[in-house]
Amino acid sequence: MKVSDILRVKGNTLYTVAPDEPLAQAISAMAEKDIGSLVVMEHGELVGMLTFREVIQCIVANKHVVGTISVRTAMDDHPLTCTMETELDEVRRMMLERHARYMPVMDKRMLMGVISFYDVAKAVVDSQNFENRMLKAYIRDWPAAEDQQPSAQL
Repeated sequence: MKVSDILRVKGNTLYTVAPDEPLAQAISAMAEKDIGSLVVMEHGELVGMLTFREVIQCIVANKHVVGTISVRTAMDDHPLTCTMETELDEVRRMMLERHARYMPVMDKRMLMGVISFYDVAKAVVDSQNFENRMLKAYIRDWPAAEDQQPSAQL
């Protein structure tokens, strides 16, 4: 399974923010849309990722005051990325190594979408459920061996 399979099911709704926007405005957008991340874009290019993890770390570092802090101050300016062709096993490994919950999907320099750890886990579970159903159907419909004849009743 590849990242493109996840995005095909998930859809392509993207939420972005500019790096010079106030952090308070970005936090409000995340809460309003009930999302855990915003892709930070500048001049059509990916420049960072803002998740609740970065927001919380920034707020704690600034003594619990958001004030006039910009998104640029809080964002991860080197987010993990993947492509549409990245295998799901590789995405899982990357996300686990970096404790990343969100990953932008890129096609060269174009943002194609964002996948979350939830999306990856759901895809794996759905795939396993499908495989499980297919195996059970195969076992239930197991063909009888041709050389075996039903035993005759005496």
